Amino acid sequence: MSASLVETVDIEAPVAVAWALWSDVTRWPSFLSHVRLVEALDGRRFAWQLQLPGADKNFVAELTEVVPENRIAWHTVEGVDHAGVVTFHRLSDTTSRVTLQIEYDPKGFIERLGALTNLDSTLANYDLGEFQKLAEKTAES
Repeated sequence: MSASLVETVDIEAPVAVAWALWSDVTRWPSFLSHVRLVEALDGRRFAWQLQLPGADKNFVAELTEVVPENRIAWHTVEGVDHAGVVTFHRLSDTTSRVTLQIEYDPKGFIERLGALTNLDSTLANYDLGEFQKLAEKTAES
């Protein structure tokens, strides 16, 4: 079984601010609620520690595409099976849209239930809301 999600948030912050926050891996645990730790292994690979409802996960993801202020794409090379992309869209000088798209393969009962009940989308939407708050606060300062 394969699953996917696409979530979007509009932010009262320029694309440059949104990009700077998202491209800084040390900031991810501050807005991705299930992320406990992200550690850079080299310039393209990152070790992740996640705490999800019913399961803790560790995996290594590799960046497959980085276009500054436009998109970041990745896929896993160890652990869970997923790939994703975050895109950044300029709406105006002071607003932007961030879209998160993830393709993944849920394993086990809890993960399949999360995919079937849209819990995964709910979590992603919550995290984008947290990112929106951080980006808007950063843009104000």
